[in-house]
Amino acid sequence: MACSAASAAATATAALISSNPKAFSSSSISPSQNLTIPRSFSGLRNPLKSQVPRPVSLSRGSRSRKSFVVKASVEIPPLVGNTAPDFAAEAVFDQEFINVKLSDYIGKKYVILFFYPLDFTFVCPTEITAFSDRYAEFEKLNTEILGVSTDSVFSHLAWVQTDRKSGGLGDLKYPLIADITKSISKSYGILIPDQGIALRGLFIIDKEGVIQHSTINNLAIGRSVDETLRTLQALQYVQENPDEVCPAGWKPGDKSMKPDPKLSKEYFAAI
Repeated sequence: MACSAASAAATATAALISSNPKAFSSSSISPSQNLTIPRSFSGLRNPLKSQVPRPVSLSRGSRSRKSFVVKASVEIPPLVGNTAPDFAAEAVFDQEFINVKLSDYIGKKYVILFFYPLDFTFVCPTEITAFSDRYAEFEKLNTEILGVSTDSVFSHLAWVQTDRKSGGLGDLKYPLIADITKSISKSYGILIPDQGIALRGLFIIDKEGVIQHSTINNLAIGRSVDETLRTLQALQYVQENPDEVCPAGWKPGDKSMKPDPKLSKEYFAAI
């Protein structure tokens, strides 16, 4: 009889639901009836991801290099040969806060503008200190160096005040700019939007404010001060000698080339 009673109750319940389905909808649940949420749940730890397609690597072993797949901003055209985007921002220099404006250098100096991802990291201090240690060589070429990251000036200052042997920078011979709004990184096309940091972009800007050279490395690859210096020297040479061009690996004192079908044979005959 118990089974018959249960069956009858189930039949009655089904009939009631079918006759008035709205009464049993989710909106009918009382606000006082709370859902039990696991303690491990946190909306900040695992946010819902955007459905925008992400770049996919088709190379072998792409899974093991997953962290290398990043996408910079593509909202701007190639910068080489065009006027460098101007900016004004706070920076740290000589353990003080200063204001830096790129256009202040136009007509006066060449500029090495390089971006790095974050303060207190690993590859970054090797690059930053390497440029500082070679600063005098760039100074002789009438060139200023400017470092930029999306950190604040307070983070820059703390890093400068940290000893090199402890992963810090010590005193630097050029300013570190705080691109905390990320507007500078975005204007130079090297911002990784979903991470809020910049790729390792480097730009050589001439005295007229025109970008003459750029390199962009992924996060794990440091840059060469030697190659930056050599490229700067080649740029200055061809600007001083507009009827000549510099072949691969050219260094001061090496033979240059005439950009002419006949006159270039003189260079090829000499190598």
